Amino acid sequence: MDVRRTAVVKLAVSDEQRDALHRTAEQYLYCANRTADYCWADASYTECKTNKRQVRDALYAELREETDLQAQLVQAAIKRAVEAVKACVERWKKRQRVSCPTFTAETMDYDARSATIYRNKVSLATVEGRIEPTFSLPADSPTPYERYVLSGDYEFRESTLRYDAATDEFYLNISTRRIDSDDTEVPADTGHPDQTVLGIDLGVNSLAVSSTGTFWQGDDYDHWCHEFEKRRGEMQQRGTQAAHNALLRLGKREEAWRKQYIHTVANELVTEAVEHDCDVIVFEDLTDIRERLPHAKWHHVWAFRRLYEYVSYKAPERGVSVEQVAPNHTSQRCSRTDCGFTHEDNRHGEHFKCQKCGYEVNADYNGAKNIGLRYARKRTHRLRSSPKSGGGDVEVDLRVNGGTLSGESHQPIAGD
Repeated sequence: MDVRRTAVVKLAVSDEQRDALHRTAEQYLYCANRTADYCWADASYTECKTNKRQVRDALYAELREETDLQAQLVQAAIKRAVEAVKACVERWKKRQRVSCPTFTAETMDYDARSATIYRNKVSLATVEGRIEPTFSLPADSPTPYERYVLSGDYEFRESTLRYDAATDEFYLNISTRRIDSDDTEVPADTGHPDQTVLGIDLGVNSLAVSSTGTFWQGDDYDHWCHEFEKRRGEMQQRGTQAAHNALLRLGKREEAWRKQYIHTVANELVTEAVEHDCDVIVFEDLTDIRERLPHAKWHHVWAFRRLYEYVSYKAPERGVSVEQVAPNHTSQRCSRTDCGFTHEDNRHGEHFKCQKCGYEVNADYNGAKNIGLRYARKRTHRLRSSPKSGGGDVEVDLRVNGGTLSGESHQPIAGD
């Protein structure tokens, strides 16, 4: 059964944020109406274009060039228009009177990449960059916000931003879905349910941190990237042909060095998993990681993506699979399984302290455990709800392998 919950919140926006949202909505509606016009055919419903992929391939590049919208918002506008045309076609087939859809209401669809939900604020992509308006919860809301939006048992799926012209207010409909509601059958080659998970958190200060408490610091990597950048600047100032040739050679050496560095980290990370008898290595989804880590430089983002890529083909060679999970709240949630309290005040830089239970630990290490736990919970729920289990409980041993840090010993953590 697909269990979904929706919470409605009213945004408290500043004048600048309000203007940014109005300008974003204007361009969003432009994309939707352009798409509808492209899809519509007055002569016959058989000529209407209703294939989302084909329409996206035809219009996406143009709309991206014509607007300042983020990629996900352009795709969302295209999707909305195609679905509207498709609905008109169905009515047309029944001989009902229809016309080309026209979009005028200021509503926009956001997904997990264009919107990030926090405890009392939301980060939204706009044509002016990311904005973070706060919100208030209605006292009579039928949906407990903490239970369905911040809970580890529910995933943020999508949200719809709606502007109410009568009240001059913006409202956000936040849609979540229970993790164990996924009714997709677990593939036969996913392995035995007795598994141990290694969670990996990626960051700027520490390039990678595992749930076993191992840190791959980024100081050396940052130092040499800075040195290469400084040398490039010196050569570019000379402006001679010899300097240009030396610049090309330096670029090749830098690329080779960076690849070799990340290969080494990837090998050590896979070895960490093997030595701790881990069957699965879990990363957070790297989509829009630049926006989630605003202080990360281009070489950090490059390193994150290459590390995941290298581990993805190295790990299976040693019998370890690689997975990704949604990144929302992994840095703010307490990783103690008897707590799970989520709040933005839990994290201060590299330090994590739970405001509820008092648990203190390195923030990246806490995030690594949460990443592993998210996968463990999700897979445990899938195994128990799989058609192969007959709809009842099945015995599972899905654990996050913990390490020792700051004097505390962590045994493998059960996934449920």
